[in-house]
Amino acid sequence: MEWARFAERMATMARDLLAQDSVDATLERITACAVDIVEGCDAAGILIFHGQRVETLAPTDGLVVRSDELQDQLAEGPCFDAALRSRPVYRILDFAEPQEAWPEFASRVHALGVGSMMAFRLYTREEELGYLNLYARRPAVFTEGSETAGWLLASHAAVAFSSARTADQLQHALTTRHTIGEAMGILMERRKIGEDEAFGVLRRVSQERNIKLRDIARQISERGDIDGHA
Repeated sequence: MEWARFAERMATMARDLLAQDSVDATLERITACAVDIVEGCDAAGILIFHGQRVETLAPTDGLVVRSDELQDQLAEGPCFDAALRSRPVYRILDFAEPQEAWPEFASRVHALGVGSMMAFRLYTREEELGYLNLYARRPAVFTEGSETAGWLLASHAAVAFSSARTADQLQHALTTRHTIGEAMGILMERRKIGEDEAFGVLRRVSQERNIKLRDIARQISERGDIDGHA
């Protein structure tokens, strides 16, 4: 690998990741960059945990989805092990060789067409975000250089993922606040009540119907009042 050229591509990628306009776009760019930049990588995806369940994000190939489904089904594999041990990197050279840690996963993922794999923990100082998984169809193609490249990519990816998610959450909070304010204004005008009373109506209806406050507010904004009564 020509490291000067690699460093240039990595710098360009880091700027590009932070320029994406949504979480989904950021994740898709991360996995596309993995295939493009990391030597030997044929497919990539991001796996996140919901308790003991997993979700696949931004897969570049169906192979990624099938592998993650297998880890989810068996509750074993590199990502489960990495999560348990907080291990930042796994590099499996050849799934045709017996794997003591996850024998069933190894044999079945090899049958899917995976020769070798690397898994990188995505984390910042504040957050555990998931795992960037890189796949090769042939065995023993991931070198120490590939691992270094993947680790650098994962480090940039974690920062970009966290930033995009924070921006998305902020935008969502601003949108929710605007919707609630709009709904309160409608109630105040229609029912000739004050601000505190309008918010009380929203909260009461939310609790009675077991519907989130923002969803009640959205209904009022769309229909003119609760249950569509203007």
